[in-house]
Amino acid sequence: MPSEAIGDVVIVEPTLWSDPRGFFAETFRQEWLPEGSPMMVQGNRADRSADTLVGLHYHRFQADYWYVPFGRVLAVLHDLRVSSPTRGTSLTVELDAVAHRGLYIPRGVAHGFYAITDATITYLVDNYYNPADELGVAWDDPALGVTWPSDSPTLSDRDRANPRIADIPTDLVPQ
Repeated sequence: MPSEAIGDVVIVEPTLWSDPRGFFAETFRQEWLPEGSPMMVQGNRADRSADTLVGLHYHRFQADYWYVPFGRVLAVLHDLRVSSPTRGTSLTVELDAVAHRGLYIPRGVAHGFYAITDATITYLVDNYYNPADELGVAWDDPALGVTWPSDSPTLSDRDRANPRIADIPTDLVPQ
């Protein structure tokens, strides 16, 4: 279902089929994405320990589709797109191995997550890895208006160095 908070973000609520053997769920379909979305071309997996925070990252040339098959995370999105009517809006979505939600994140929307428990996140992307398109925003920037579950999460050096939104160079702001 499309998010009402940020344009082109889609939160997928899959149907689960269960029986005594376990369950089955479709975790991704291209048709769930906004019309005209490029095909997903690469799949990735990240395992994170509880109390780890990743991001916020953004890409000008790549969209993501996230799914959490193990554990529980709090996903945080922030619309950086100059041309978007929802620019400056933040959204939090819990992803876990119980509800099995999927989350489509369009190009230009900053995204990160906090691992509430040990967690695995799988993500599909619509463009191959490009180090020049690996951009970020400070996770604790007050402009995000986000209350994280921890004030001192485990962070990578890269994420510790991300700039505040106001300090992103103009040529790196998504259109």
